[in-house]
Amino acid sequence: MSKSTVFPADQLADRLSQLLKQTDLTISTQQQQQLIQLLGLLHKWNKAYNLTSVRDPADMLIRHILDSIVVSPYLHGQRIIDVGTGPGLPGLPLAICNPDKEFVLLDSLGKRVSFIRQVVHELQLTNVTPVLARVQDYHPDPGFDSVVSRAFASLADMLSWCHHLPSANGRFIALKGLATDEELAAVESPYRVLAIHELKVPTLEAARHVVEISAE
Repeated sequence: MSKSTVFPADQLADRLSQLLKQTDLTISTQQQQQLIQLLGLLHKWNKAYNLTSVRDPADMLIRHILDSIVVSPYLHGQRIIDVGTGPGLPGLPLAICNPDKEFVLLDSLGKRVSFIRQVVHELQLTNVTPVLARVQDYHPDPGFDSVVSRAFASLADMLSWCHHLPSANGRFIALKGLATDEELAAVESPYRVLAIHELKVPTLEAARHVVEISAE
């Protein structure tokens, strides 16, 4: 078997542990092991299902695992939905790191939801519900405390397509590279930008921000 097909779990586990020391996150040993298991499944399934354009496991560790879990401090409440989750990002890593919160992972592509279901089964995640649906067709009751997404082109689109998802005191947690003044200005009443948080992802040079928007 060539080196390119071997998944270096132990090496990645050590790397994850080192990188977490550069953050303020507290991730247990068991949770770190689950994150590496998730990475292994993503690497395995990606060969057949083309779930992500990132192929190298070391890059996946940064751009999919760490880039997801740094959002954790900005989750609001107990019920979280990750809209347009793709292969469960950032929803699966966040669910692993927040076992006390409930996560719905929504996507409209069957192969992505099938992957999420497999991860939930293999990692025995009891706080994740995969949903195959278009966001416009999904009407949950009750609503969610946090509506998370990094898949939408603009904040205006996110608010338009996801307006029915938050609870009365819910918030939108929009994950952006850079949020331009023009894009922020498009957030109009009844919505309001509460805060913009800069995210620090170890070794990742690209900009990352959380835009927190009230749903009232």
